[in-house]
Order: sequence, then C-alpha cells, then structure tokens
Amino acid sequence: MAVLFPLSTPKRYVITVLATIISLHYLLTIVYEDYGRISSFGNINERTGERHGNDNVSMLNYNSLQTFQNMTGPRANATFVLLARNSDLAGVVNSMQSAEDRFNRHYHYPWVLLNEEPFTDEFKERVTVLTRAPIFFGLIPKEHWFQPDWIDEERARAGRQKMMAQRIIYGGKYRNMCRFNSGFFFQHELLQPYRPDVKFFCDLDYDPFLYMQEHDKVYSFTISLFEWEPTIPTLWQTVKDFIAEYPQYVENHNAMDFLSNDGGKSYNLCHFWSNFEIADMNFWRSEAYTTFFEYLETKGGFYYERWGDAPVHSIAAALFARRDQIHFFRDIGYRHEPFQHCPLGEQWTRGRCSCDQKDTFDYTQNSCLKKFEKLFA
Repeated sequence: MAVLFPLSTPKRYVITVLATIISLHYLLTIVYEDYGRISSFGNINERTGERHGNDNVSMLNYNSLQTFQNMTGPRANATFVLLARNSDLAGVVNSMQSAEDRFNRHYHYPWVLLNEEPFTDEFKERVTVLTRAPIFFGLIPKEHWFQPDWIDEERARAGRQKMMAQRIIYGGKYRNMCRFNSGFFFQHELLQPYRPDVKFFCDLDYDPFLYMQEHDKVYSFTISLFEWEPTIPTLWQTVKDFIAEYPQYVENHNAMDFLSNDGGKSYNLCHFWSNFEIADMNFWRSEAYTTFFEYLETKGGFYYERWGDAPVHSIAAALFARRDQIHFFRDIGYRHEPFQHCPLGEQWTRGRCSCDQKDTFDYTQNSCLKKFEKLFA
C-alpha cells in the first residue's frame, strides 16, 4: 500500500500499497497536493473532467473531485498511489475495495494509478465504480521504468541468473519496479503516490494522514522484516561510503540502531516492508534523499544485484529522519501475501478486525518489530 510534497500549507502524505506498488503523499501510495487548487493536474475541463495538453494523464470521477474540494473539516493533503498493470485488474479491484470499505468511503481521498503502458478502458471502468473519490490514471515515463542504456546487460543478466540458480524469491524479477519506487515515483507529474492483492482487516475511525501531519511523522509502516542478503551484497558498503562522503545528511537522533547491531559497521538486514507505507513526499524529495538515490543509481546495484525499494526507503528513513518521526501503525490491520499484521486486544475489537489475532507477523522469528520498539525503550 503505499505516500510527500512541498506545498504552502499541509505536508503531503502518500500511502503506498504496492500493487506491483502502492505508495501514500503519505504512500498506498497516498500523496498530498493542494487539491483545493489542484494545479498540479493541469488544465481540467470543468464540464467533462478531461485534462488537456497531456496524453499521459487522464481522470475520471471529476464530480467527486469537486465534492472533495468542497468538503469541510480537517483534511490532509494526501492521495493513494497504486502502481499496477492491466493484468493486475483483479488484485487492484480487491485492494481498492478493501481500502474503500475500511477507510476511504468516509474521506474520499483521491487515487492515482500508474502503469508502464496505458490503462485499458475496461480497467478504468472496473475501478472507477469502486469509489466516489477522484481517480487519476498516469503513464510512467520510459526513462523512469526501463533499464538505463549505460547498464552492462551481460553483467546484469549474470546477476539475475545467479539469483535464480540460488532459488532466491523474485531473483529474476522486479528490478525496474524497485528502481522506480526507490527514486522516481514521487517525480511523476500526478504526484508533483507491488503485487496488487492486499487486504485491510480493520475499520479506521480516524484519518492516518492527519495523524502523521499533526504529529510530525515522515514515515510509517505495519510490517518489518529481514531482507534477503544475497539480493543486496554491496548495498550497505555503498551506504557507508555515502555517509562518509555526505555526513551532513545524517540526522543526529537517527534510527541507526534499527539497521545495525554494531553502530553501523554492518547491516542487520532489518527494513520496513514497503508494500504498505505512508510517507511524506517532502522527505522523498528532500536534498538528502535525492542525493542518496542518485548516489545509489550510479552504482548500478538495482540491476547488477537486486536492491529493493524497501531497504532503500528504510535505510533513508532511519538515517535522515529523527527516530521519533517513524511510526508503527499498530491499529491498521494489513495483509500482503504471505505476511500480515493483525491488531490485538482492544484495537482488534474497536476496528472490527476480520483477521485472526493469533496470525500476526509482529513478533515472529523473522520480524524486526522488537528492534524498532527497542529504539524507544
């Protein structure tokens, strides 16, 4: 699920729900823009809701946009961002229906759907009936999605084949997605928010975007776990080299102890699972993060290895934000195969959660939640 802009008023949050990616302005991806002005979406015909001057962007539910703009009461500058292909339709429908039923039917935050190819009319029709909120459909620029020409394809192929031979899950897949989600999704004009089938288990009786805005949070998660070390063999050394070259970007009150058991000498592989994350777009667009991504990009590790957006996002949040700006949404029940977070006790009851309290990843052997909680002990 996952999602962050600079605006004149509230911060932008995007909720990211990876449908092949989801991000929130806090990232499902939920993103903020000043929807009262809606200037980032360009010239929209007030009668038809069509946007002119850009073949890569389309919009449906325009009347809902007017409703959203006219709504009163506290509201975050946020949107859902969903990365999906046309073939992901069934999973997208399930994911959007779950988010709408449990939360968004009360708030009508807009949806931004991104694809590497144009969405079909059938896709647009099927998802538009699921929500009264505005929906924007965008095309990902080719230079943001496909492998750069300067990458040595022979070396990259050898890396993929090695991981597949080792039977590493997704060892031969998703490199374009990981790179896009790490460094480009927040640059898309619709945000100026991976497997789609996700599920929200509990009702939310408050607005998580406003919560993050009002409590100065820049990143949040529901599941944390260990990364597959063979997919990132040189990532941590690259991070250490970056820190040595750009020490000014490291926050004094950081969360290094979540990432490392020895003060940064080695990486313990803990990361926040980016299938659901809510993040401030201003953080992704900050000088610290953009410099960090550009540094990683020059190393080619997204293709020569399989640097994922989850460890990249997690390492950046842990190093460049204060530890108290990272938040665990304990009361948001969420599943993305094969793991789920299920609230417990009173939160489970209050949220009318449909998950089994005994089936939660929080304190299992491969969870990093205890490491995160220890930051505040």
